Amino acid sequence: QVQLVESGGGLVQAGGSLRLSCAASGRTFSSYALGWFRQAPGKEREFVAAISWGGSSTYYADSVKGRFTVSRDNAKNTVYLQMNSLKPEDTAVYYCAADRTSFRSTNTNDYDYWGQGTQVTVSS
Repeated sequence: QVQLVESGGGLVQAGGSLRLSCAASGRTFSSYALGWFRQAPGKEREFVAAISWGGSSTYYADSVKGRFTVSRDNAKNTVYLQMNSLKPEDTAVYYCAADRTSFRSTNTNDYDYWGQGTQVTVSS
């Protein structure tokens, strides 16, 4: 079993940057592909980015491509989401999730474990 805890959210002006972290418990962190999702008020949870088990492959939603970068440090059991050039429409609760069997899935149902989320607010 994996427990995920996100951190790093906050309030930032448009054009600014934030780095989210997601720390995982357990000794099998490298057995999971990791994904980042977000959910804005009144909207469905949407895929943001994913990274493969070893970190060599990444995948992004078109809306964040070129602005966000996902990375992981398996020695620290942590996955990161570097967010640059933030826009007001990036405002949401951001969640990390772990998927044991697939990589690049944009479907929330494919992920086995979820964190509690961290709020990101981008002011205009």
